[in-house]
Amino acid sequence: MPVTVGKVVEGTVTGITNFGAFVHLGRGKSGLVHISEISDDYVEKVSDYLKKDQKIKVKVLSITDDGKISLSIRQARPKTSNPIEVDWQRTEDRQRNMSFEDKLSSFLKDSSEKQDQLKTRDGRRGAGQGYRDL
Repeated sequence: MPVTVGKVVEGTVTGITNFGAFVHLGRGKSGLVHISEISDDYVEKVSDYLKKDQKIKVKVLSITDDGKISLSIRQARPKTSNPIEVDWQRTEDRQRNMSFEDKLSSFLKDSSEKQDQLKTRDGRRGAGQGYRDL
């Protein structure tokens, strides 16, 4: 199967670096999955997500004139518009014995943790990108 932009193909991880992973696509073709295209989550270490000789599906993002192939794992996954299933009965049972103050406290704790995670992630993304004071 020829490698063309926009196609989802299967490949094998041949090498892992601190900035991404090299993937063999067959027919003598290889490409790079940049660290930002591995997962929708923040990826600190590529080796936490991929292993050498692992078979993966990738989407071909671009092919340069000199033959370099840019790949994405996260864009190769099918998009789903289905809402997440929530077991409301289980949630209600857990919260049934909680006072309003306990529910509010739990909500504020969860919200604060999520905000801290977002700040940490955004701080890492912004570091080293040439920001400067004006």
